[in-house]
Amino acid sequence: MARKGLIVKYTESELTKLNEQEGTCSDWDKAACMTTAEIEAHVASDADEDGMVIDWGNATIEPPQAKAVLNMRIDQEVLDYFRKTGKGYQSRINAVLRSYVEQREQHRP
Repeated sequence: MARKGLIVKYTESELTKLNEQEGTCSDWDKAACMTTAEIEAHVASDADEDGMVIDWGNATIEPPQAKAVLNMRIDQEVLDYFRKTGKGYQSRINAVLRSYVEQREQHRP
């Protein structure tokens, strides 16, 4: 996967050192002095946030579903395709199967 080379990992101490050397674009002192209303107004004026409304009061935490262990036979080409996509290929196979099931459930008479 070509994009993998663009990922950079830092430890917490490395990030702290970088922040001390290069600084940050955020003005944390100014942010700490702002009221909630001022912060919300500033966010609302951001074009990237335009029209975005999130009701965090209804947010829920969904624990992951337990997975069943399965030994199954599939075509070698199918397995090779998913393995080429890299780490997590079994989860992607599961996602494809889940999508199939959901589509079938929606169109069930």
